[in-house]
Amino acid sequence: MKVRFFSDTDTALVEFTSNEVAETKEIGENIYIDLDRQGNLVSMTIEHARTNARLQEFSYQEVVGQAQSRQTSA
Repeated sequence: MKVRFFSDTDTALVEFTSNEVAETKEIGENIYIDLDRQGNLVSMTIEHARTNARLQEFSYQEVVGQAQSRQTSA
């Protein structure tokens, strides 16, 4: 996954896969998703990101589920 922020246009792009985009849908004002031919999510674009996504700060945290944590400690 890649997150890109374009400060000149105040746009955030979250790329989930590198699949080819077949369709773009507007899911809300200034928020668009790109789908591949199978309907899987490829990326999401957020325009006016500082306002719409409160993009002053970005953090990432991977949360390990119960089943996975039991497997790794066994």
